[in-house]
Amino acid sequence: MRAVIQRVSEASVTVNNKVISSINNGLLVLLGIEDADTSEDIIWLIGKLSKMRIFSDSEGKMNLSLNDCNGSLLLVSQFTLHAMTAKGNRPSFIRSAKPEKAIPVYEEFIKIWQQQTNIPIQTGEFGADMKINLLNDGPVTIIIDSKAKE
Repeated sequence: MRAVIQRVSEASVTVNNKVISSINNGLLVLLGIEDADTSEDIIWLIGKLSKMRIFSDSEGKMNLSLNDCNGSLLLVSQFTLHAMTAKGNRPSFIRSAKPEKAIPVYEEFIKIWQQQTNIPIQTGEFGADMKINLLNDGPVTIIIDSKAKE
């Protein structure tokens, strides 16, 4: 499971010219799911996202978590995060989970997030042509992978 985490002042998802989700202060997370991802990957990533101290405290230091700053999460599935670009100029997405695997994992992530945190979550629409609008705060952008656990 690979995630691009962006600290945002605001973010929204539009599908067919209609805003379907939006948040103010919080994290926009683009989530790439692969076939090998399990509930363990979900739980590890949720722990990281909910506790990662990347919000500024009163002294301007990154000391606060999403929970500390009363932020929200906007979760958007993005299969292209597992693109393989070693050969040629056209990326291969063979490592990305197909919808029949990815959708249940995505839904499980949302369910576990709601069970384990008190942090509001909004989502994109799986498989839709989405337009993402965001105001990156900082900018702060972090990439993590549940398989690398760096």
